[in-house]
Amino acid sequence: MPSSSTALIIGAGPAGLTAAYEFLQQTSVHPYIVEATDRIGGISATINYKGNRMDIGGHRFFSKSDRVMDWWLQILPLQLEPGQSVGELSYQGKSRAVPVVSSSDKNTSDNVMLLRQRKSRIFFRRKFFDYPLSFTFSTLSQLGLGWTVKAVFSYLKQVARPIKEEKNLEEFFINRFGKHLYQTFFKAYTEKVWGVPCQQISAEWGAQRIKALSITEAAKHFLKQQFTPSSTDFTQKETETSLIEQFLYPKLGPGHLWEVVTHKVREQGGEVHLNQKVVGLELEENRIVSATILQTTTGETYQVSPDYIISTMPIRSLIRALGNAVPAEVKTISEGLPYRNFISVGLLLNKLTITPEAGSLIQDNWIYIQEPDVQAGRLQLFNNWSPYLVSDPNKVWIGVEYFCQEEDALWHMQDDELKQLAVEELQKLGIITADQVLDGTVVKMPKAYPAYFGTYSEFPKVQAFLDQIENLFLVGRNGMHKYNNQDHSMLTAMLAVENIAAGRMDKTNIWEVNTEQEYHEQSTDRK
Repeated sequence: MPSSSTALIIGAGPAGLTAAYEFLQQTSVHPYIVEATDRIGGISATINYKGNRMDIGGHRFFSKSDRVMDWWLQILPLQLEPGQSVGELSYQGKSRAVPVVSSSDKNTSDNVMLLRQRKSRIFFRRKFFDYPLSFTFSTLSQLGLGWTVKAVFSYLKQVARPIKEEKNLEEFFINRFGKHLYQTFFKAYTEKVWGVPCQQISAEWGAQRIKALSITEAAKHFLKQQFTPSSTDFTQKETETSLIEQFLYPKLGPGHLWEVVTHKVREQGGEVHLNQKVVGLELEENRIVSATILQTTTGETYQVSPDYIISTMPIRSLIRALGNAVPAEVKTISEGLPYRNFISVGLLLNKLTITPEAGSLIQDNWIYIQEPDVQAGRLQLFNNWSPYLVSDPNKVWIGVEYFCQEEDALWHMQDDELKQLAVEELQKLGIITADQVLDGTVVKMPKAYPAYFGTYSEFPKVQAFLDQIENLFLVGRNGMHKYNNQDHSMLTAMLAVENIAAGRMDKTNIWEVNTEQEYHEQSTDRK
């Protein structure tokens, strides 16, 4: 390809920045990123509030793809603490040692990954339950003998007579956990997150996010924990993603990794521009020939004529930017694609009310709040993601998470109202007391989660229209309206770059990422 080729990359989140970095490493294409907001990282950004860092939504750096794991560790090497050890990575048939630095090295900077232990629990009936559910005596005694017997028979009934064609998310859950367990631990929380009944959500969401997790898999994992020594293989390839026990985590939060990537992109000649929004795309004969970009701080616009476009912007916004070139039916479908907005309320406290023992902090990374009498959906404890996220190690820094639509009253509440709501709800649950709250802040993330209801069942028509645009490649979560994890978003970007380098205009391989139980490394010669 000509060395003067330019790729316009819309969005500076994980997918967009991965694409830019890969262009510089693998091709002569010049990456030109435009980001509509004033920060990089998308939903993987880290917000710094008075030295306390907030992870928007919680990001475990874990992937079954060694290619992605190796990519992360080439950007930020792993800093091991005394007693920690790791195995090797294997990518494209070659074993690679994990890049490691010692915590005792005085030259160690903040540009490192930490190896963290995973702990998630469900808060329900004002009690804690392991997530995924374990089969300990403590768990069963909390639920009671009657509940346990019902759950077992409900699951066995489903094993004997499974729903043959899962038409919605409720049927997906019931097939894997039984109706009783679904109604207890999945229904209310899922509907709190998405705002609609599970019967209205596509079963594809379950296949995308939960995959092979089931009662059987959870039981196997529990037994393995009891009788098998802990492995030093931090890739955990034989473990279902929802059951992993450890993960990588950037010392200063996920956003720091993407800040480092941004620096590397600029250092190697790529461009990353903030506060610049694509508002128009001109289509001629199945190719985009120009883009109109609005500088949001000045109101001025300018045009570029890229050879390729990699889009991570929401599908609805992309279709609007294409204007009259889009068929009416495709416009209607795109306008009906729903999203869930995300609110995180950061609270700095002296201490929590709930403690495992006097003076210590519970070890959870996050807690799923199953209780129906509060709107809060999840609670993060930033101290446990990385102690370096908290400016004062003697304080507790938490994030109270809410999910809503753009039209919901919750989304339009003032910051002070949201902080007050979070404090009142956690106090009602017995997790904190208001007198221990020292400070707080609010972060709102629009269109954080593409949803699998509304007109989503007709999305293939939108996909078909966009895929025929030869030089347009959709990647990432919002770019594909697909609830990808961060590593899946990165893989879609890597494949888009490989396709461009190989002159491949077909996008099938990009859409195949994370559509099956396992995803595999893609080689540059895949056809």
